[in-house]
Amino acid sequence: MKTRFGLLPRVVLAILAGIGCGFFLPDWVTRIALTFNAIFGQFLNFVIPLLILGLVAPGIADLGRSAGRLLALTAALAYAFTLISGFGTYFAGRALFPWLLEGASTTLPESTTALTPYFTVEMPPVMGVMSALILAFVLGLGMAYVHSVTLKGAMDDFKRIIDLVIGRVIIPLLPFYIFGIFLSITQSGQVAGILEVFIKLIVVIFFLTILLLLFQFSIAGLVARKNPLHMLRVMLTAYLTALGTQSSAATIPVTLAQTQRLGVRPELASFVVPLCATIHLSGSMMKITACALAVSMMAGLQLPAGSFAGFILLLAVTMVAAPGVPGGAIMAALGLLETMLGFDETLCGLMIATYIAMDSFGTATNVTGDGAVAVIVDAIDRRGGPRGGK
Repeated sequence: MKTRFGLLPRVVLAILAGIGCGFFLPDWVTRIALTFNAIFGQFLNFVIPLLILGLVAPGIADLGRSAGRLLALTAALAYAFTLISGFGTYFAGRALFPWLLEGASTTLPESTTALTPYFTVEMPPVMGVMSALILAFVLGLGMAYVHSVTLKGAMDDFKRIIDLVIGRVIIPLLPFYIFGIFLSITQSGQVAGILEVFIKLIVVIFFLTILLLLFQFSIAGLVARKNPLHMLRVMLTAYLTALGTQSSAATIPVTLAQTQRLGVRPELASFVVPLCATIHLSGSMMKITACALAVSMMAGLQLPAGSFAGFILLLAVTMVAAPGVPGGAIMAALGLLETMLGFDETLCGLMIATYIAMDSFGTATNVTGDGAVAVIVDAIDRRGGPRGGK
């Protein structure tokens, strides 16, 4: 019998090894790791739209005519959690940041010479993430309403192929990818300069993410009559995996497995989890709102509450267009930062640096909260009974 060495300990080991090895490995070894990460990252970018299409479309079709109702419920919950995160962070920041950030400087940290991969292989995706999501909605709802047999059979076969890619390729290689990320961060020293200035901000955001997750799983526990702390413990594997990948979409396979362990039906989890990886961004919202508020205070910008309210409402929608890659949310938010908050190029650069320094924590919060959304949707659908069943 083969001894099982689960994903959680492998991810933890990869993180610790990456940090430890970053202090003594020569540059050429790091560049080998970066070359692997560049190729694997390209493969992830190629697979992510297919993964969303292969999981979401059959999942919607399996849910039958109730899919439209569940789609609306999932989207409403994801948007509500994202807005609660944004406005809660704004009010907490208004109370805490004036004295926490007193004396902080707006000087950008000096850029370091980053190591680069030896080579990479371009793997352009066949479609964008949003295109895959919309196509999955159209096909899934269409198959559900016309009771398609032929197309449903083809999509089920496609889902099995995606499951094999996840189980045989992505999951086994994920720890090596995480190792390369933490090795590069440790060797480059990029994060150290940023953490010096923003350590207090990072601590505040970390504790706010804990409060947010406790709130989300308390709601899920009340709706589903389950222990919220137990559910949080089950989702810990997804949280730690997202710390390494820095991508909600790349963590979908792990989030999906842990969500099913919460008792969510597989067909519903296959629908909700990939959908939430794109539209539920409460952790990213928290980081962007906190960073924007802190940077604006440090720069001496006097922004009224109404400006931030509009920024938060639009940001919750705009981030959905972000690609499922590390730092995608802040890139999507740059336009709003400039047009709605009046950030110039320097302040936007400071925002990017600060956001990327703690990108993992927001992503981990996003994917962990996806489990809470799935539990709530599953519980409500079970109580709805045969109203829209298959």
